[in-house]
Amino acid sequence: MVSLIQLSYIVAVDNYRHFATAAKHCFVTQPTLSMQIQKLEEDLGILIFDRSKQPVAPTDIGRPVIEQARRTLQEAARIQDIIDLQSNEIAGTLRLGVIPTVAPYLLPLFLDTFLKNYPKVDMIIDEIQTDQILEKLRKEEIDLGLMATPLYQTDLIEKPLFYEPFVGYVSKDHRLFHKKKITPSDLSAQDMLLLKEGHCFRGHALQLCKEELSRNHKEISPNLLRFEGGNLDTLKKLVEKNFGMTLLPFLAARDIDRAKRQLHVREFNSPIPKREISLVYLRAYLKKHIITALEEEILKCIPQELLTKEKSLIVV
Repeated sequence: MVSLIQLSYIVAVDNYRHFATAAKHCFVTQPTLSMQIQKLEEDLGILIFDRSKQPVAPTDIGRPVIEQARRTLQEAARIQDIIDLQSNEIAGTLRLGVIPTVAPYLLPLFLDTFLKNYPKVDMIIDEIQTDQILEKLRKEEIDLGLMATPLYQTDLIEKPLFYEPFVGYVSKDHRLFHKKKITPSDLSAQDMLLLKEGHCFRGHALQLCKEELSRNHKEISPNLLRFEGGNLDTLKKLVEKNFGMTLLPFLAARDIDRAKRQLHVREFNSPIPKREISLVYLRAYLKKHIITALEEEILKCIPQELLTKEKSLIVV
């Protein structure tokens, strides 16, 4: 008879493509995991994994077996969901992935209140980039992501929460410093400080600069620095030292002290470029009651002007 434990073991090996790593994440020894998978293969009369390959890979017959195992484990997990919904109790573990340009500025706004209101929820938060969130969602290593959308992924549900405007953060020596407001046509990737590859906000900034090639005649600021940073705080500090400019999301700019904000921040003329921030989860999702509670707490702390996308340019 096939057990749920055996199914969880083959899903883990498929996720990590390594028996020892899978065993570690299942909190068992490698011999225990290997023995259970071998017993399952013997009972089914098939080989689920080709162990001669490195990393280990599913066999042709193993792939559909693993996919069915994923579905079976999801359905089994719904039993606890049903019990929790009937009892109206919001409890359990919630694993949340948050992109780095959202986490430092949004989490402090709602996290303390959420945990106080729902003391039986254990929150595990991972600050990771978009591609990592998508990978972990599909491997069911996290329950949901808090990230920029749309993603155009058919296996995911996106629940928009708010629409976050962009602002320019401009150094005193930059060509845009004396402008009261800016437009996307003012921007150039040649004198903009950017985040590294992998950050979706980098893509947003470059999209707003996409007309740069037709504006080669534009005068570029002196002291040109080509720099790609790992976080927004580094970019902000470089701007404050008179290196170029960068773009910031609204919540990151609001986090800056008033004097620096008045000196360096430049808002956009309408239509204002914005990014859509959503909760993202698999279509066959669990923990509906916890996700709904989290959504409600986030919306309570978001400035009202961020809840509409009217008169805006949504950057994707």
